[in-house]
Amino acid sequence: MTNLKRLDHVAVLVPDLDQALGFWQDQLGLSLDHVEIISSMAVKIAFLPLGESEIELVQPTTEDSGLAKYLSKRGPGLHHICIETDDISAKLAELTQKGVRLIDQEPVLMDDGRQLAFIHPKSTGGVLLELYQLP
Repeated sequence: MTNLKRLDHVAVLVPDLDQALGFWQDQLGLSLDHVEIISSMAVKIAFLPLGESEIELVQPTTEDSGLAKYLSKRGPGLHHICIETDDISAKLAELTQKGVRLIDQEPVLMDDGRQLAFIHPKSTGGVLLELYQLP
């Protein structure tokens, strides 16, 4: 059985990153580490470290992306949780053998070397779950 290591982040979908940062930074007191634009996913993400995990504020950068459609249909709020694993390919194979419905059958390789994959909410009790393997 592949190890799950820690909660990596909780992602909150927001329509306006600057407005959302007003609460998370100014009211709650979290520090902004950095903001990153990921063109391939049409998102702008603010990373707010919290202990060994992070809060990620995610804003769609196009009006026709999947996240923009999700936002217009369901509104802002919790989008997904992410758990780090030490071997994402093995974990996906293990989950597939157990009949778990995956969104990504294979890990997606990001520019910084991270690998990620999403598990369908229908298999998790309604929560979109992301798995990460850090480089």
